[in-house]
Amino acid sequence: MYADGVVRSSALDRPIGSVAARTGPKFEALGVRTAGDLLRYYPRRYADPSRLTDIAGLEIDEKASVVAEVRSSSGVLRSRSSGKLRVEAQVTDGRSVLHLAFFAQREGMAKKFERDLRPGRRGLFTGKVGWFNGRAQLANPAVVWFDADDEDGVVEHAERPLPVYPASGQLDSEKIAATVQVVLGPLREGDVPDPVPAQVRAARDLGELLPALRRLHRPETEQDWVQAQRRQRYEEAFVLQAELARRRARAAAQPAVARPRVAGGLLDAFDQRLPFELTTGQREVGARIADEIAQPVPMQRLLQGEVGSGKTVVALRAMLQVVDAGGQAALLAPTEVLAAQHARSLRALLGDLAEGGMLGGADQGTRVALLTGSVTGAARRQALLDAASGAAGIVVGTHALLEKTVQFAELGLVVVDEQHRFGVEQRDRLRAKASAQPHLLAMTATPIPRTVAMTVFGDLETSVLSELPAGRSPITSFVVPADRPAWLARTWSRVREEVDKGGRAYVVCPRITGDDADGADLVADEPATLGEAGTAPRRPPSAVLEVVEELRALPELAGLEIGVLHGRLAAEDKDRALAQFASGAVPVLVSTTVVEVGVDVPEATAMVILDADLFGVSQLHQLRGRVGRGTAPGVCLLVSGAREGSPGHQRLTTVAETLDGFALAAFDLEQRREGDVLGASQSGVASSLRLLRVTRDADLIEQARADARAVVEQDPELESHPALRDAIDVLLAGEREEFLDRA
Repeated sequence: MYADGVVRSSALDRPIGSVAARTGPKFEALGVRTAGDLLRYYPRRYADPSRLTDIAGLEIDEKASVVAEVRSSSGVLRSRSSGKLRVEAQVTDGRSVLHLAFFAQREGMAKKFERDLRPGRRGLFTGKVGWFNGRAQLANPAVVWFDADDEDGVVEHAERPLPVYPASGQLDSEKIAATVQVVLGPLREGDVPDPVPAQVRAARDLGELLPALRRLHRPETEQDWVQAQRRQRYEEAFVLQAELARRRARAAAQPAVARPRVAGGLLDAFDQRLPFELTTGQREVGARIADEIAQPVPMQRLLQGEVGSGKTVVALRAMLQVVDAGGQAALLAPTEVLAAQHARSLRALLGDLAEGGMLGGADQGTRVALLTGSVTGAARRQALLDAASGAAGIVVGTHALLEKTVQFAELGLVVVDEQHRFGVEQRDRLRAKASAQPHLLAMTATPIPRTVAMTVFGDLETSVLSELPAGRSPITSFVVPADRPAWLARTWSRVREEVDKGGRAYVVCPRITGDDADGADLVADEPATLGEAGTAPRRPPSAVLEVVEELRALPELAGLEIGVLHGRLAAEDKDRALAQFASGAVPVLVSTTVVEVGVDVPEATAMVILDADLFGVSQLHQLRGRVGRGTAPGVCLLVSGAREGSPGHQRLTTVAETLDGFALAAFDLEQRREGDVLGASQSGVASSLRLLRVTRDADLIEQARADARAVVEQDPELESHPALRDAIDVLLAGEREEFLDRA
């Protein structure tokens, strides 16, 4: 009996060890801890015994399940050096051949392998594709034969799709399937609580949960598992959307202080001195934000903006409206470089309006305070005092803003930049510093496809700035082959030309030093296919501290000052490096991806990205956005050793061909693992979306969103839907809550 008086099924709460005593720890290593977890451990795919696998398409180091026919076998072989026994065989799909090797401890086991591997037999062979003696091989693969000795087995394997589960070295797909059947067998209607309410199931023609699970794990036909998968994809979307709708309803139920626009205030003064025209998008989004801030209901809005689209100005105008209405605004940035850049940009935009109470400051001015971990001593004490007293209408900072010592006089608006870098708890800790629920404006420069926004940011209204301000120069991008010396020489000559014209040049590297184990967030290229196996490994990725010395020795860059910027530098050294770069004293800056967001040097016209194929599409687009921010056009040179036609080369070609961030984000979503796109890998929940795919299931997500909102409107805390509440609790277990705030 639970606290709400509802009796839950205990059948699914059984520890996996009570179901499979010997293999319990092996299941736990896969994240399966209960019988219920096992039922949600869905097959990765389904093998069709009537169709042979295309062996030529296998990839080295891939965990593969191959339906193939035995062509030949060696008999029992004994190693001359170690005396170990083995049996080798070749299996075929009719065109290509894959080698198998079975190693045995005892003669009896080796003889069994020899008997099993009779030419003409067909089976499912599962293992990791290796490379041995110049050929692809499966060593000790798990085998399911399709001509089992018992007649029932013959019928079963000949007529039914065979579930293939994500397996491990200790637990193969066949054992997982057998254990699933042990759990499924005795279950009856009512044993499996369904998180999707009955009225929603009826409206969407989804059917009951238990029959769907049976069709997933033991399908009779292909149609069985196809229908069951769709039902479970909908369930995943519905549970996630229900939690987002519940969060949205909770926030909307908390009163906020209305911050209407005040005539003749800071915002009017700022608008009057703007040296440029706002774009149509900036005006429209700004008007909507102004209306929402003026309401006694907390605004919850995500502002997406293309690189250089002017999000900062939109956010600043919202902050000034709040300050005019007696409140304060806090701008939370993920890094000290970005926070300091924001503070400088805001002060530059405001001029004497940011010098309230100071000599030469405007009469109606306010202050912009900066609080980061490296702001210490008198500067920190003054910033804390300005925030607590209200003298600073705008407080910019990093995670340091979340510390208990930071207090606000009247926090009315929280602006979170690069929203995906912060989790729920961090965002809420800052909002908790307000006496009433503050308005929230989240921003991201990473274009997010609509399906991802619905899935991850469903509790926020979304606005998009896609139009670039007038006068913003275009950026041209080129892919430079790293193995062509003449092309590389021309790259550095181009850098010199840009500097000689008064420009600045970034050179971006994946790592800081040659022995860096981590460096930037690198994208591992896809493994070689069988036809490409045995290719020579690439050289180590470029490192800042090595590259800077190489560039200083180049004749093309002779006489130029070349600086360094990376995350391990002290804050004052970072600021100094950026200041020298911006002034032109050091016109070439070798850096890691620390310059990816927020660094704004209008004179920067060139960027060279070394080992560019190691970076993701969105990251390349963000990096490229650091150039061409002034009146002169920008150029981005993507240096790469990726072979033509490889996934890495395809990424670079796509980036070079388009400046449309949303088109690139959609391409990225198609190419990458889904969990990475949603940020799940960072928060340890790659399995949070098991079947749902945002690239494929947009319509289904839209349906689930509408249905979930309707349910939550009727029952905000889901008191009448305990199974749905339980499913949400499972979704948010441990670190999974962070998943909802990461794109």
